[in-house]
Amino acid sequence: MINSYLNAFVSLLVVIDPVALVPIFMSLTHRLSLIERNKVAYRACWISVILLLIFAFMGEVLLKLMGISDAAFQIAGGFLLMIAAIEMVVAHHTGMTSTTPHEEKEATLSRDITVFPLAIPLISGPGALTTVVLLMQEGEDSLTHQLILIGIVLLVIIITFFFLKMAPFIQKLLGVTGSNVITRVFGIILTALATQFIITGIKSAFF
Repeated sequence: MINSYLNAFVSLLVVIDPVALVPIFMSLTHRLSLIERNKVAYRACWISVILLLIFAFMGEVLLKLMGISDAAFQIAGGFLLMIAAIEMVVAHHTGMTSTTPHEEKEATLSRDITVFPLAIPLISGPGALTTVVLLMQEGEDSLTHQLILIGIVLLVIIITFFFLKMAPFIQKLLGVTGSNVITRVFGIILTALATQFIITGIKSAFF
């Protein structure tokens, strides 16, 4: 049981990838003061928590209304996370875990980057939203499971906020190369986790 919750924590942390957010966050907030930058990070993280929890608790209801089985969503979600993992490993931007060139251009024209692109899609993007729905499905009838998942979401976002708050120091410490190495390692881990989701979905559907 502890291993499953550890996997849930690692899955969400890897998908959001706070390390990779650091250089993007710094580039988006380079004109802001330290206090303003921290306020942006704080608000974006709270918005992300709300979005992730809404999807965690309402995602299953939406799937049932659309007639989509848990197994089908697990398989589809696994493939989506696989795309995100490939993006992280080969640095090919698809919009799953990063902004697309069009989104980056739009962000430069926006005065407030709190909601877009920081909260969506950088923190609570398609990969993270899919992950919380999949994780909730694993024990949706258990109040304990739901509370633990809420705790996991909060913990991951707190870690993300810490990285954003310490972004100037982390960027100097890791540099571009260090950040890329960590992101690629996270991508390899996410590939394995995505594969497991697909295998679980296939077992549920056919065995």
